Amino acid sequence: MKKVLIIGAGPAGLTAAYDILKRGGGEYQVTVFEESGDMGGISKTVNYKGNRMDMGGHRFFSKVKRVNDWWEMMLPMQGKPAYDDIILGNRKSLKAGGPDPEKEDRVMLNRNRISRIYFNSRFFDYPISLKPETFINMGLKNTIEVGFSYMFSVVHKRTENSLEDFYINRFGKKLYSMFFEHYTENLWGRHPRDIDPSWGAQRVKGLSIVAIIKDVFSKMLPNKKNRHVETSLIESFSYPKLGPGELWDVTASDIEKMGGVILRHARVCGVTVDPGSHEAKSVTYEYNGEKQTMDGDYVISSMPIKDLVGGMNDVPRGIAEVAAGLPYRDYMTLGILVPKLNLENKTKVRTVGNIVPDNWVYVHDRNVKLGRFQIYNNWSPYLVKDLKNTVWVGLEYFANEGDRLWSLTDEQFTRFAISEVVKMGMIDSADDVLDSHVERVKKAYPAYFDTYDRIDEVVDYLNSFSNLYCVGRNGQHRYNNIDHSMMTSFLTADAILSGKKDKSAIWNVNTEKEYHEGSGKN
Repeated sequence: MKKVLIIGAGPAGLTAAYDILKRGGGEYQVTVFEESGDMGGISKTVNYKGNRMDMGGHRFFSKVKRVNDWWEMMLPMQGKPAYDDIILGNRKSLKAGGPDPEKEDRVMLNRNRISRIYFNSRFFDYPISLKPETFINMGLKNTIEVGFSYMFSVVHKRTENSLEDFYINRFGKKLYSMFFEHYTENLWGRHPRDIDPSWGAQRVKGLSIVAIIKDVFSKMLPNKKNRHVETSLIESFSYPKLGPGELWDVTASDIEKMGGVILRHARVCGVTVDPGSHEAKSVTYEYNGEKQTMDGDYVISSMPIKDLVGGMNDVPRGIAEVAAGLPYRDYMTLGILVPKLNLENKTKVRTVGNIVPDNWVYVHDRNVKLGRFQIYNNWSPYLVKDLKNTVWVGLEYFANEGDRLWSLTDEQFTRFAISEVVKMGMIDSADDVLDSHVERVKKAYPAYFDTYDRIDEVVDYLNSFSNLYCVGRNGQHRYNNIDHSMMTSFLTADAILSGKKDKSAIWNVNTEKEYHEGSGKN
């Protein structure tokens, strides 16, 4: 049997393991190394006293048929309810095709997508809409300035040397300064003028003022159900009943049933390569307090490129320097359980307890460090233990490992985050918080500055080893969504099972505009 060694049990690593075992005809022995005890990486679900937290928020939406088919196979779709039961979050058995979510755990729910920006104590749609409410919230002066600023950007296109140029070309300088500049700097710890424009090209894709206008008018057409929709403008998505981690727990269980091995609490610290044969030979890892080595025929890595290259032998000095300089942004979140939020629901969407219906809200208040908050009640009613009497909120902060915010103790961070939501008026006082829980995620977001402009040198070097494959968000140092990460693994499995040597398709996932916005035929 051929031995496949997979580093990391996130979406990319587990997808690769499952696909190779499922299609490999019993010819492959698969071992997955996972540093933590959890499955799913940043896509795990944290269960705190019956209240579940989604690390970063994960919508299940893709235009790639292969990904959608896989999700449906692993977690069958609940089916569209007879009325807005799922939107309301009621725990009723309104089975309308598919499994009954009240009785079964392995199920995907239908969810409404609502995300907004909280700016100047007002809510704005995200992406920015052309609703009357948007212009009322902006005020006449700002609305006029936004209009003229956008028209100027249409006539005077900037050379896109930075993310700032990218945003201004698509939204105008005024709208950029209101809704992109501060949030981006808070997210990355760098001003947009210091960030490579390719980040916007991958995340925003075809979204622009023109795309928003097209979307408004396309909804008026008779065949609006078949209209093209930019991914950033989707209005609904699928979501596992118990959060994204449910999918990866199910996947891990199936991997083990098929004979795959998942070593939990096994930290990979090195990959041995043979520069002569251009092959990866083995993986060194720490397990049960001992350093061990396992030989393999294939190595699939979803660990950060910085750590992968840092643990390889005989790496050329220039490649080592570029890899060591690749930057990341870390993530901290505080879950708070409260009886209510002081945010009035002025939308037409009904919710349990009349809370605002948002999945998450981007915070653009320059007086706080809070970057975003999630309302877990609205992701799935099954994430909250006492749905009728409590609201379970995730307060999200971006940091760098070792900086002032990251270095706070859990108790200090809890006090600080709660003081900010009190300042924002979301709750009256710290006494309103019934319970709380802190989570930290290292290297949550691969960043596009520092030595990133030379990453192609590292990619070429890694590709020189015929049996070494890099997959997923950190494995490719690319800000991928779940479906992107899964596709890198599907294509890797295809290459291994077919004996194909060319890795270009694996690295091209989420680089072409058509991939993200296409028909799902990829």
